Amino acid sequence: GPGWGHRQLRLPSPFRHGHRQPRAFLLRPTAGTFLGGYDGKSDLHVGITNSNGVVYNYNEEGVQRAETGWEQCISIPLVQPDMFGLLQQWDKLLDEFSEGKAWLPHRYEEHDHNCYTYALAFINSVLTAQGKWQMSKSEFIEKFVIPQTKKASKYLTLHQELTANDFYIVPLPDQEKQC
Repeated sequence: GPGWGHRQLRLPSPFRHGHRQPRAFLLRPTAGTFLGGYDGKSDLHVGITNSNGVVYNYNEEGVQRAETGWEQCISIPLVQPDMFGLLQQWDKLLDEFSEGKAWLPHRYEEHDHNCYTYALAFINSVLTAQGKWQMSKSEFIEKFVIPQTKKASKYLTLHQELTANDFYIVPLPDQEKQC
């Protein structure tokens, strides 16, 4: 009989345009993009957005405030909509924290004082200000990083299998427009 043509499968992408995610924790490959050949093992770079989607991230050159480059990443919102005080103070807290001596370029150390250290220390400074428990590095990785990288790897594996098998991926309408 006649061929079925293309089969469609809707696969919600775990990736977001990071500069449209206010007050969030972001992950992306240090080099390249998730969909551009990420192998599930390469290094990930992390950052935190202010309320305008500027990504504060720490590297060999100190704290960077990036307005581009994070268009495809995994995003975890850090502030619930009912936290009014935090919503209003967020940018000020992030700026003041980033001026800290700990984040000068020469303090950067690939394994022990890096983008993760910076993000975790900021999140912990916010938790402390709210009278909450701080997270340890292992808790942070377990809660924030591992589930997200698993999600990305699963999606990418599926994405590769489907594109290899004559499926074409229909991106879902952007859920971000609802923000």
